[in-house]
Amino acid sequence: MPAASRTGFSRRSLLRGLGVSLALPALPSLASPARAAASAGVPTRMAFLYIPNGVNVDRWMPTGSGTDFSFGPSLEALTSFRSDLQFIRGLAQQNGFAGPDGAGDHARAVATILTGARPRKTAGADIKAGVSVDQVAASAIGKATRFPSLELSCDASRKSGNCDSGYSCAYSFNMSWRSENQPATAETNPRLVFERLFGAGSGDERAASLAARQQEQKSILDFVLGEANGLSHKLGSNDRRKLDEYLTGVREIEQRVLAFKPDSVAGVPDLSLPDRPPTAYADHIRLMADMMVLAFQTDATRIATFMLAHDGSNRSFPEVGVGDGHHNLSHHQGKEENLEKIARIDRFYGEQFAYVLSRMRDIREENGRSLLDNSMVLYTSGLSDGNRHNHNDLPVIMAGTAGGRLSTGRNLVLGEDQPMSNLYLTMLDLMGAPQQEFGDSTGRLDAVLA
Repeated sequence: MPAASRTGFSRRSLLRGLGVSLALPALPSLASPARAAASAGVPTRMAFLYIPNGVNVDRWMPTGSGTDFSFGPSLEALTSFRSDLQFIRGLAQQNGFAGPDGAGDHARAVATILTGARPRKTAGADIKAGVSVDQVAASAIGKATRFPSLELSCDASRKSGNCDSGYSCAYSFNMSWRSENQPATAETNPRLVFERLFGAGSGDERAASLAARQQEQKSILDFVLGEANGLSHKLGSNDRRKLDEYLTGVREIEQRVLAFKPDSVAGVPDLSLPDRPPTAYADHIRLMADMMVLAFQTDATRIATFMLAHDGSNRSFPEVGVGDGHHNLSHHQGKEENLEKIARIDRFYGEQFAYVLSRMRDIREENGRSLLDNSMVLYTSGLSDGNRHNHNDLPVIMAGTAGGRLSTGRNLVLGEDQPMSNLYLTMLDLMGAPQQEFGDSTGRLDAVLA
């Protein structure tokens, strides 16, 4: 998540203090006539959420087609978002399959999911994949926002070592790639994400602000309180309520960040945070998701990737009664007991996705639509059936309509093995970053459009 040095990058107002810059959501009371007239031009946001190791296909995939479909039992948490979702069946990443490269499907699952490119099989420094769709968009439109893109994960990133049958760990742990040999490292520590979103000024100023907040137990809001109070007097009643709700939300996130125990994030040094019980996985996911939504709401960025876990992850899920490792279970061998446990994990991840969607649906924007409706959020995995290491008929859900331009409330069933890169060409069009080709594309997937 690179910081930008440019100025004049945001449509949003800023509250500033020592080492602090707090971007605000759009407030119509502050809009000039020209800005108010342009409110219909609310930007489109694009996010990619990744789950590892495939799914229990029979329990995850919807039944039926078109608008006449039913949710799979693993995704019951999403039923209230029926009108906001479009399932897409038949998409594939053919470069994920073994071919002459042999084993290494988990590394290829991540390396191909957003690039459509075949990764070079190496555990050395000569890694090579392709530029990912999020970074293509960031290169085209990223100058409009403070951060061109936001990369998040709940697993500490690795860029070296052998992680999967001769494939570098760089492939398994990074879904976003700035160039064919440079992954965009995801941030896993909520504290560092929070400080990047709200830090400002020189390094010395940011350090002084952080030191003061830690020593005096101050909130980031304390540094902008005077300016916030002055601004409040200029707002109408609706915007005053909106500002108060926003600041309350920022403070609530800050408190959760402070409570996050650093050793619950592998590989992150001690940041002298309060000594609390380790944070549950769901809490980690939701805290990172809340900051992603906050970045979208304040137009700090319009592009984000969020890897909930790397492919090949062997995390257990005691919160849903699964003590086995996820990767081990994904090689289920058709055993009903293993498939049932995978379905529980799928349900857990579906509940986290529902949380993200609920946060986005609750935020109203200048054009009267919700943040979710003004976005396109792709939820997927690089494998369908983990036991067979299938890279076709991937589990794919598109949420949001990109401002009314994407169809929702249906299960779109395509012909077999449509390149996922075709979908990305259409998404790039909707982001205002059109390309003639991408990855292994064969054309645009206009079937997803409204």
